[in-house]
Order: sequence, then structure tokens, then C-alpha cells
Amino acid sequence: MAEISAADVMKLRKLTGAGMMDCKSALAEAEGDYERAIEIIREKGKVVASKRADREATEGAVLGKVAGKKAGILVLNCETDFVAKNQGFVELTEKMLDLALASNAKTLEDALALQMDGRTIADIIVEQTGVIGEKLQLSYFETIEAESVIAYIHPGNKLATVVGFNKADVEKQVAKDVAMQAAAMSPVAVDKDDVPAEVVAKELEIAKEKFRMEGKPEAMLEKIAQGALTKFFNENTLLNQSFVKDSKITVRQYLASNDKDLTVTSFLRYGLGD
Repeated sequence: MAEISAADVMKLRKLTGAGMMDCKSALAEAEGDYERAIEIIREKGKVVASKRADREATEGAVLGKVAGKKAGILVLNCETDFVAKNQGFVELTEKMLDLALASNAKTLEDALALQMDGRTIADIIVEQTGVIGEKLQLSYFETIEAESVIAYIHPGNKLATVVGFNKADVEKQVAKDVAMQAAAMSPVAVDKDDVPAEVVAKELEIAKEKFRMEGKPEAMLEKIAQGALTKFFNENTLLNQSFVKDSKITVRQYLASNDKDLTVTSFLRYGLGD
């Protein structure tokens, strides 16, 4: 049997991120062959991943980032908050997001297929499941493009937003204010015309049923429900929401006070548990 030194174990640990004992065991099984030891660790990851496939990965890191005129949010899930807060886990998530943006990935499937350090991201997730001992899952990746974009990550990496604007060189504080508004107030769309038709229909039906239960005349339900829908738009579309820093004005009015032609063209918001 090949002699396994502490230096050998440390070298393998640096290459794979696996624990010391796992590295020592893999090197012993591989009789000192590094390439075979790496494969053993990866195979172990597959075994652990299959065993934990039915576990819930509800914690994780939610990161947003800007790359030129593009911005995206990527979510890597794990099972516990302890792992989610680990710097190595956060750095892995950030590395995946950087690669996805640089590679012009459009979908989650695109991101999973990207090559990173000689393996696909999907394979690295399986491997890291074995290293960490928890189920890992890349659950979300989306991007937006605009003349200018900003990303906001709420402290703790549980919530992120990215916002796109119709003009370049938006004042940094203005852009950040809107990104934080989207984080805090969880709008469903940029403006009322962007709300999906099925959501509008559902809100109208909810309002009609509410007023029907209150005894309002059937002939008046449509008109009263339209009023409730207007309130829904004002509370749930980004440009029409009351601005969190000054409730006397809307986000649209706040933007206009800085530049009369400035508006939001798109945004993404992702929060764990939302």
C-alpha cells in the first residue's frame, strides 16, 4: 500500500474541497493515484446525492450580479443555514453566477450545462453534495438586459433583486432605491399592463366574491371590483407603489423627480421562502 503523507492529503483536499478523512481514505483506496482519488470522491458524491435526493433543500444563497448591460440572479440551495452561511458555499454560488453571466446563459438548464473547472455545473453540484454531506440544488437562474442595470443583495444572501432602466448612467442612489423597493415590497410586475391576464382575472373574481359576501348588489359587482383592481395595481406594481422612503409619492414620481424620462423596464426578485 502506498504511503499517504499529510501533504498528499492536503493537496487532494485543495483540489476537491473534500474533508481530510475523505481525502485520506480516497488516496488509500487509489493507492496514491491522485486522478483515481478524485474520481473516488466524485463517485462518493453521486452516492450521497442519490441518498439525499428526497431531502428538502430549502436554505441556500441567493445572489444577484451585474455584467455590463445584463444582470442576473442565481440560487444555490442546501439543507441547512449553517452550510448556506459558509463562505466557501457562497463563493461557489458566486462563481456559478459569474460563469453563467459571462457565458450568456439564458435558462437554468443552460447554466447547469456550463463547464467549470473541467466539469459541468450539474456534476460539480453532485460532487459537492458528497463533500458537504447535504443535498445541493441549483434551483433558479434568470437574467434581464437594459440600458442600465443594478443588483441588490439583502444582507444574509436570502433575497436579491435586479432592476433594469431605460436610460444609461442612472444615478447610483436612485437605482439602489428602486432595487431595495422591489426587495421590500415584492411587486408582481413593473406596471399594471405587465400583470398577467390570469392574475387580473383572479383578482377580479376574488373582489367580486368578497363584495358579494358583503351583500353588494350583483349589478354593481363589476364596477366595485374594478375599483379593488385599481388598488391591487397600486399596491403590487413597482411603478405605482408608494415609494418606501416617501409614502407621499409613487416610485414613478420618484424616478420622474430625478429624470422625467426615466423608468423601469424590467426586474427580477427572488427570496427564499417566498
